Amino acid sequence: MERKSKGHIPFFVNATAGTTVLGAFDNLNEIADICQKYNCWMHVDAAWGGGLLLSRRHRHPRFTGVERADSVTWNPHKLMGALLQCSTIHFKEDGLLISCNQMSAEYLFMTDKQYDISYDTGDKVIQCGRHNDIFKLWLQWRSKGTEGFERQQDRLMDLAQYQVRRIKEQSDRFHLIMEPECVNVSFWYIPKRLRGVPHDANKEKELGKICPIIKGRMMQKGSLMVGYQPDDRRPNFFRSIISSAAVTEADVDYMLDEIHRLGDDL
Repeated sequence: MERKSKGHIPFFVNATAGTTVLGAFDNLNEIADICQKYNCWMHVDAAWGGGLLLSRRHRHPRFTGVERADSVTWNPHKLMGALLQCSTIHFKEDGLLISCNQMSAEYLFMTDKQYDISYDTGDKVIQCGRHNDIFKLWLQWRSKGTEGFERQQDRLMDLAQYQVRRIKEQSDRFHLIMEPECVNVSFWYIPKRLRGVPHDANKEKELGKICPIIKGRMMQKGSLMVGYQPDDRRPNFFRSIISSAAVTEADVDYMLDEIHRLGDDL
């Protein structure tokens, strides 16, 4: 309404299903209601969280209403573990992408071939001369199957919940920032000197300074690679993401213990 009052005409709304840092999901049905009311294109960026569509246990409420979207981005090379690069985009209207993007360049894509030219992929992808990412996903799907992918997604979410539980059990050493919606687990490490100190903005500022130091120590030692970053509401915090099916509960315990060993004296 604010934009319309200024004479602007909104035409596109981008919803996110699994943000990069926090792994947060927008309410797709609420956004779809607004898009339907104002005749806006609704796109869902599920590049990160799209793998959870394959989990009957976790797809709802995260993806409730995704069928109302006009387009969806989904990157199997992220949560599903496909080899880089494997990015997909899906449209509700069949043939829309090719009708908007095809160049019909006859010096590349001959139309008088002696077979069904619908099998030519050149005009069907934005990359044109690059290889088709989808073949890797096809091979992986043939190997794992839909049930195999579902088990993989459920396993990753179980590991994230295990990490949350271990963080809560060590609340003197770790501070869980929020309950995760995806496999993103965001937390601070609390060194000895800050334990028992009331949690306020000043303490968060100190905790934020500690993250780069611990990161430096783990890289120098060669024991871990765990990312950290700030957001618009808080300073640096650790963001643990488990997307590999090879990770175990013992690995999660090692990660938390190692962060404690590296940062206890800070």
